[in-house]
Amino acid sequence: MPNEDKIRIMTRLSIYEKTEGRKYLPISKYYRSDYIGLALIRNFFLVTIGYFLILVACAVYFSEYLMDNINKMDLIQLGTDIVAAYVFVLAFFSVLTYLITAVRYHKAKKSVRTYYQELTKLEKLYVRQERRAENNRREYR
Repeated sequence: MPNEDKIRIMTRLSIYEKTEGRKYLPISKYYRSDYIGLALIRNFFLVTIGYFLILVACAVYFSEYLMDNINKMDLIQLGTDIVAAYVFVLAFFSVLTYLITAVRYHKAKKSVRTYYQELTKLEKLYVRQERRAENNRREYR
């Protein structure tokens, strides 16, 4: 006869693995610093690519103005402004990424902790069942 407690626990575990577990179980395999560090590295490359694309789009959009006034412009100041804006955008998105990934990591650890507690309960039920079966075998000998 199947143990109803085991079935309930296994059902909860299966539901978790199909829903939240898909998102949280892979996160829980990382250390906090590694997970956040990888997110920040990915953020650096994505922000750099995005900023460059926006810069190119602006240059193309204002190309006529740039061609007409290139001799009158202070190119050193323009370059300094572009780099300063890049540093600001990178810093902003890095802080945002850090906060989001730290919260996501905390939620994942909390969620997975409950999952592992359920696994421990299931394991204890299996151990108890094995002991009973072994005791029954000893009695019949």
